[in-house]
Amino acid sequence: MTGAIMVNESSQRPLVIAHTESSDGWGGQEIRILTEAAGMQARGHRVVVHGAHGSRIVAEAQHFGVPAIALPIGRKRPAGVAAMHRALRATPFDIVNTHSSTDTWLSAVALRIGRRMRPVLVRTRHVSVPVPNDAGTRWLYRKATARLVTTGESLRATLIRDNGIDPARIDSIPTGIDATLFAPGDSHAARASLGLPAEVPLIGIVATLRSWKGHRYLLEALGKIGDSRTMLVVVGDGPQRAALEAQVEALALRNRVIFTGQRSEVAPFLRAFDVFALPSYANEGVPQALLQAMFAGLACVTTDAGAIPEIARDGQTAVVVGKEDVAALVKGLELLLADASLRARLATNARALVMSRYGLSTMLDRMESVFRLALAEVGAS
Repeated sequence: MTGAIMVNESSQRPLVIAHTESSDGWGGQEIRILTEAAGMQARGHRVVVHGAHGSRIVAEAQHFGVPAIALPIGRKRPAGVAAMHRALRATPFDIVNTHSSTDTWLSAVALRIGRRMRPVLVRTRHVSVPVPNDAGTRWLYRKATARLVTTGESLRATLIRDNGIDPARIDSIPTGIDATLFAPGDSHAARASLGLPAEVPLIGIVATLRSWKGHRYLLEALGKIGDSRTMLVVVGDGPQRAALEAQVEALALRNRVIFTGQRSEVAPFLRAFDVFALPSYANEGVPQALLQAMFAGLACVTTDAGAIPEIARDGQTAVVVGKEDVAALVKGLELLLADASLRARLATNARALVMSRYGLSTMLDRMESVFRLALAEVGAS
């Protein structure tokens, strides 16, 4: 069970929160950080995001209305420790919420050499990559970090089982979705506004173009679907773009695949699709795009990677197929494309599930409680 969070926020002062992110990429993790930061600001807290020089999160922060500072924290170097130390001393932060391995190490060491500084370290893990169990990592997770957060219950269970983390110190808090932004809408209107074909079956995927998201299996599956009118819309960008475009050419699918590139607003695309596909095979928490699709009332085909099973229950809220299994993916996609009543039933069930548990306010409530509990526990020690 996820650790209970029992803190009364109503009478407590606003917090001063530092987020750190060493990655220069752009995807669900970075979007969650900025969404959470903006949400906390709206609640009266003061928030600053610290990102690596040249990173997308620093560039995008202005669009979320969140202050961001670029620091040399892209690699584990003494200069990064010194920069984090200066940044954390310059502002009376209560909490340092770290998000990737490098910035967690840099922040932990910076706080260690500045023992008189107030900030308490909270580490959020967004992916299901195994955590080493060496002496240094044990110190980082058990001593330097006040509390841990994962974006899925299976990630939490793995840290408890494989890394010996005290269950009372770790909470599973999936990404929260703004239901007002991802409400169901008119498919025909969405297609018209986006310039998408009006009468063909549309499969869609919204994900950074990384290998483990499984785009290549989706392209293979598209070529094997019986209805040759079916098209695929790929929303997002990333390091696999050139390889995927080459695969489209090799499979002679040029007229059936649309690459939209990175889009700041993906809700209109979700409303336009008949089916959402996310054939990930690794590294997932509870994927933000899959949650968004379910909020938008879209039937989904996905796998059991990472914490996906927490929302995707085969035959109830989604069609769940084997990882890296093109034949199963074809079968699942054809099943949904051929059965409108099944699509409607799965979409309705999925939306009811996520609306009750994965709203933005729920995430903000729970993260705020974690921060206050971390401060209370450290103060009492």
